[in-house]
Amino acid sequence: MNLLAPLFPTAYAQEAGAGAAPSMTYNLILFGGMFFLFYLILWRPQSKRAKEHKELILGITKGDEVMTSGGLLGKVTKVNDDYIAIEVAAGIELKVQKSSVAAALPKGTISQI
Repeated sequence: MNLLAPLFPTAYAQEAGAGAAPSMTYNLILFGGMFFLFYLILWRPQSKRAKEHKELILGITKGDEVMTSGGLLGKVTKVNDDYIAIEVAAGIELKVQKSSVAAALPKGTISQI
């Protein structure tokens, strides 16, 4: 004899298929929406940045002032296919990969620093 039976009624499991199970269409819409958000938040901005960086690298010419990803500022003295030489001080040139260029600076920026 169970004394708690009047306080807590027995809960029985529902029959299979009786509940509101999500349909396959709902699952596809949910998955598609997540993929769309993933595209908008991650892929699109990253590909945009990569395209801008590629255009920056292809546009480097002799005489440009650049900043590398390591923080070096210098004036471009030589340009090859994969490497550039930048003058960081009077008579001191460093060879760096073109891909390490983070930004092209306006002319005269280095002399103002």
